[in-house]
Amino acid sequence: MKERQYVIDAMTVQDSWRLFKILAEFVEGFEILGDIYPAVSIFGSARVRPGDSIYELTVEIAKKLAQNGYNIITGGGPGVMEAGNKGAKEGGARSVGLNIELPMEQEPNPYADVKINFRYFFVRKVMFVKYAQAYVAMPGGYGTLDEVFEALTLIQTRRIKPFPIILVGSDYWEPLLHWIRHTLLPRGLISAEDPDLVIMADDADQVVKFITRYVIV
Repeated sequence: MKERQYVIDAMTVQDSWRLFKILAEFVEGFEILGDIYPAVSIFGSARVRPGDSIYELTVEIAKKLAQNGYNIITGGGPGVMEAGNKGAKEGGARSVGLNIELPMEQEPNPYADVKINFRYFFVRKVMFVKYAQAYVAMPGGYGTLDEVFEALTLIQTRRIKPFPIILVGSDYWEPLLHWIRHTLLPRGLISAEDPDLVIMADDADQVVKFITRYVIV
């Protein structure tokens, strides 16, 4: 019984100290990102490489957004994140990488000139939403879907002001939108206007056009 109580007490102490670590990550993020405006967060697979069509399209999108006055925020790692930071740098904007510490050790890419390392996913996600005026989602896996639906949920529940969420690549995203329209909507699990919270695009010029229409530099 005493051993069990000792374990519980030790866990309580650890949780209390963890709060300070979480607070420190919030403070660092707020202080560093506070003057970066306007910005667009770009998400997508960490597994694509230079030469891949998704990678190269991301570079083009980020570069054109940068040339139109938008800073770029990514997850700071490889793949689409690297492509986004590369495009931002080539376009002359601030290139922000919000890196996450993972067991497989995600390495920061070399194109981010503003770098923050996070231990906690939820703190990092707050930064993506708080300091972005638009989201661009390239094809990706669970992490990309998580970011997209996080933003959609916050907008749907009116926890944040609506902003453009652009899904790039109709061949990739259309099956998901079809499921939303033809499974969730008919069952009354979402409202009639909820599918319209996202915009589909297939090229860089479309993305820039949508964002410049809604986000004034």
